[in-house]
Amino acid sequence: MLDEAVPATAPGPPRPAPPPPSPWRTRLYRWDLKASPYLYVAPFFVCFLAFGLFPLIYTGWVSLHSVDLQTPDRMQWRGFDNYTRLFHDDLFRNALRNTVTIGVLSTVPQLLMALGLAHLLNYRLRGRGFFRIAMLAPYATSIAAATLVFTLLFGRDYGMINWLLGHLGLGHVDWEGGTWSSRIAVSTIVTWRWTGYNALIYLAAMQAVPHHLYEAAALDGANRWQQFRHVTVPSIRPTILFTIVVSSIGATQLFGEPLLFGGGATGHSGGSAHQYQTLGLYLYDQGWYAFHLGRAAAVAWTMLLILLAIGALNLALVRIRRARNGG
Repeated sequence: MLDEAVPATAPGPPRPAPPPPSPWRTRLYRWDLKASPYLYVAPFFVCFLAFGLFPLIYTGWVSLHSVDLQTPDRMQWRGFDNYTRLFHDDLFRNALRNTVTIGVLSTVPQLLMALGLAHLLNYRLRGRGFFRIAMLAPYATSIAAATLVFTLLFGRDYGMINWLLGHLGLGHVDWEGGTWSSRIAVSTIVTWRWTGYNALIYLAAMQAVPHHLYEAAALDGANRWQQFRHVTVPSIRPTILFTIVVSSIGATQLFGEPLLFGGGATGHSGGSAHQYQTLGLYLYDQGWYAFHLGRAAAVAWTMLLILLAIGALNLALVRIRRARNGG
């Protein structure tokens, strides 16, 4: 029997300390930490500079010149004449008025219906997964296909809408030829395409509302309509404001629906009397049918300024709301 326990393995000699990293490896590591994030996002900004910022600046430069579409390399300095001419152009004012009118006619019912549909889908319904997918069907449909269907529905002689109106004794309506009727028809196409998309945005916001708010409202005796007014709408107010701004921007850029609704030779002019010509169609008409690229560029920049004004209004409303809430 041994007097002292013998360790199984004898301790070896102490290991030497690892050599310090070389200065160039340290600098490379620090450079990697600082530069890698910029390199990762660099492709996006390169594409943005090439296909976003440069065309924007070049369009602003073209808007200060008189340029013909057939000779785009010959530019004559005009200053702000293209902009001042717009404010004296009846067609531009008509296009601006049509854009605002169609925007209101399409945005208001579109968002109201989207809010109601989202509220219904927020409850436990049988087959609600199917309804949520079906909501995206109009959005996934191409503008050309949707407009073609609605053009047939709003046909003057054989359209289904006039067929129903005839059975109700209301007479036929020349949907494309009339001013308000054509605006309503174009607004209907826009409403049909974007209602489901906005409904899903509202539904996502509603599902983030804490359930204890509804339980407290139910304990206080609030019915579903009162819960919708006093719990749901205030909780998703930032989302509602976001959809209003996005829909307003989309209405300002409206182009495909009115172009295809008219079709033929009057599509680019928004009807024979420009009754539903929007700013997008007016830009297209000036650049590609009247060959005035300088005027078309001025219209494009005017539309951009309108969108910036809408964004500034949105920012002001958000700040006012935060100030009232003490945020």
